[in-house]
Amino acid sequence: MHDRSPAGRQKPSEASEAAITRKAAAKSKGQARATRGGDDALIVELGSRVKRLRTQAGLTLEEFAAQSGVSRAMLSKVERGEKSPTLAIIVRIAKGLNVSMSALMGAEPDAAQVAVIRKANRLAFKDPETGFERHNLSPSHLDNDLEFLLHRIPAGESSGELPPYKVPTEKYLVVHEGELTVQTGEANYVLGTGDSFYFDVREPYRFINAGRIPCAYYLVIRRRRV
Repeated sequence: MHDRSPAGRQKPSEASEAAITRKAAAKSKGQARATRGGDDALIVELGSRVKRLRTQAGLTLEEFAAQSGVSRAMLSKVERGEKSPTLAIIVRIAKGLNVSMSALMGAEPDAAQVAVIRKANRLAFKDPETGFERHNLSPSHLDNDLEFLLHRIPAGESSGELPPYKVPTEKYLVVHEGELTVQTGEANYVLGTGDSFYFDVREPYRFINAGRIPCAYYLVIRRRRV
């Protein structure tokens, strides 16, 4: 039986498949645009918050750059919402403003005796270059020096070098999956799934995933009052 379809014309089944493919491609592009739009809005919101906190602290951009160790040009781009900062930069920005990273990301003080934080409502940060993820699992209490976090690091990536804090700070962590290397000063500590670790943050440090699978670990930060 011969195909009598006019030359160059698609069969009904082929036309349907093509339409489905076009529809899927259009949907994918729409989702990508929506994601970029959402990311752009978060970057602008972060920039506005950084500028507001800097102004409240009475710092010029030059003074802010000196306190944070981040260049004036980079800080200016962040404040204008033109640049999404990496984890290492945003940690330095928080240090320069003398606030926690959670506060910098928009955490509001909560004095409630009971708090439920839904997964969908977590304050989260994702490094645009490495894919490092930081999820805040604890509420921001008025009189609480503790933070409970979940970190995820893609295979072969790291947090980058992170600076010590202005106040005495301790970190406690347990590896949930994968392998984690904690580098503090010149020492390296390799941890496997289920291993826990404590360190007093007195010098630059970094978290490294040298493995072939993603790494996830829970982290508690305790800031000691002077």
